[in-house]
Amino acid sequence: MSAEIRWGVVGPGRIAENVVRDFPHVPAARPVAVASRSQARADAFAARHGLDRAHGSYAGIIADPDVDVLYIATPHPQHHAIALAALRAGKALLVEKAFTATTAGAVEVVEQARRSGVFTMEAMWTRFQPAVVAVRELIADGAIGEVRSMQVDLGVSRQYDPVDRLFAMELGGGALLDLGVYVVSFAQMLLGTPERVVATGSLFPSGADAEAALLLEYGDGRSATLLTSLRNALPGQARIFGTTGWIDVLPRFHHPQTFVLHRAGAEPEEITRRPVGAGYAHELVEVTECLRAGRTESAVMPLADTLAVQDVLGRAAEQLGVRHREAIDVL
Repeated sequence: MSAEIRWGVVGPGRIAENVVRDFPHVPAARPVAVASRSQARADAFAARHGLDRAHGSYAGIIADPDVDVLYIATPHPQHHAIALAALRAGKALLVEKAFTATTAGAVEVVEQARRSGVFTMEAMWTRFQPAVVAVRELIADGAIGEVRSMQVDLGVSRQYDPVDRLFAMELGGGALLDLGVYVVSFAQMLLGTPERVVATGSLFPSGADAEAALLLEYGDGRSATLLTSLRNALPGQARIFGTTGWIDVLPRFHHPQTFVLHRAGAEPEEITRRPVGAGYAHELVEVTECLRAGRTESAVMPLADTLAVQDVLGRAAEQLGVRHREAIDVL
């Protein structure tokens, strides 16, 4: 591994634009290349962000010897094929959420990562936000006792357009993969993997899920109730209930700055922890430090958690009648 971790961006879309702007806050790391299936898009992205090289294919950046780690920000169904090819080439990975379009696809990528011994992490920036780190520390210290239940929601109002990526099945459309991954991952982070998943909701004419309500049951009375929607806006708040208090993570919980700690018998305590930059730097620092230390997984966002989240999403999708597929002929 080079002294400076050299990053490549796969998929120069909106999220990649935001992520790349946070690299000035990441020591010993630099974005050097971008890839798109459109050379013109790759060239424009490279020019905007001062990158050294622009590839007109995903295969091109995978073969680039001067890239250490790839940030995959293409539509969900394309992650699987790109990640497998990159891992076989020895490239470390940060893969946008949802990690893949299907549970089987996620299992295959994780198995390849472990077999290859190559670092791979889901880009769940929420787990690295300073406010979320502080919440986890307080819970670990017993601030609200044992966590017994959670309520988490995240939804936006979007006008249906069958060719837009949010609604097109071939692009991984639907609320679950785009927004539901946040509410499921937040619950999994604090409660672990549920024994039972019950889902209800509705579909768009394209077959993508418009909205979903999930009940996660843990077999010992613990539970999580989760809402996600592309049909209507939701507050984007998380409430974590313990045996001696609760925590309100204020909107939007997936990149919060403030939460309120309610201890039994005490006045509410408002706590603010602001992120660095736009908030993406924290996950970029994690990957960079893991690579420099020779680790193959993150302890904060381990691959086992990614698989658990993907399994919940898959079970919910199946109950709703949603049929996601991994893309082929991506490279």
